[in-house]
Amino acid sequence: MSSGFEDQAKIDKLPKEGVHCFPASGKQITSRRVITIILMLSFAALAAFGFIKGGTLLYAAVVSCIVILVSLLVFIQSFLIAKFRVAIDYNEKKVLLKYRFSNIEIPFENFDGRDGTPDKAEELIDNNFNQGEKTFYLVLDNVFEDACFQTSTKDLASREDFFKLKEEAFAIADAYGARNSEDKVKFWNEEQNDNKKDLGDDELEKIVNEAKEESGEAVSEVKETAEEAVEEVAEEASEEKTEE
Repeated sequence: MSSGFEDQAKIDKLPKEGVHCFPASGKQITSRRVITIILMLSFAALAAFGFIKGGTLLYAAVVSCIVILVSLLVFIQSFLIAKFRVAIDYNEKKVLLKYRFSNIEIPFENFDGRDGTPDKAEELIDNNFNQGEKTFYLVLDNVFEDACFQTSTKDLASREDFFKLKEEAFAIADAYGARNSEDKVKFWNEEQNDNKKDLGDDELEKIVNEAKEESGEAVSEVKETAEEAVEEVAEEASEEKTEE
């Protein structure tokens, strides 16, 4: 889907061919493999013991088999992200994201790259346990679909790879201009949410003022009704006194 905001001069400056691969962090890959191997061996022993003993231990054996299967999938996936976690294919004009066992493809004309932010868990870890270099985040987004991916300096093989990816992602997003399209999905929704947040206090004040005005009008109406009722009672009492 073309955004209609392409800048041909900037597109001409992009590489015409080649695939730039950005593999996952070697430390991340090694830790995943070690942890999954330990889990698989531990739960394999527990599963074998459960099937041999039987009885109520069969439930533990079944759960152990599920843990083994999940660990095996994570172990296999660690080899897939070793080749690339993110890749930019200038031949096909696509950004490729490795997600579990599938590849997410984002055409350049749909792509937006922008600075990301950590979620609450990552922010907590960064603030309390990351005493080294600052962690940077990058959002790789298909603005016309609900497909958004975030990577960081901790996820890729090196900080140099991360900043090289960021440089190329920003250049592609700037050249193809998908972020400027009125048909964008996530980016448009984010802007709407920001506008709602900005208008929140004003809207609240408006509602309060309207409530005050309505309550003031209601009090005035009640006061007028009460005064009329008092006058009527006084008139009736005066008439009765006159008749007597």
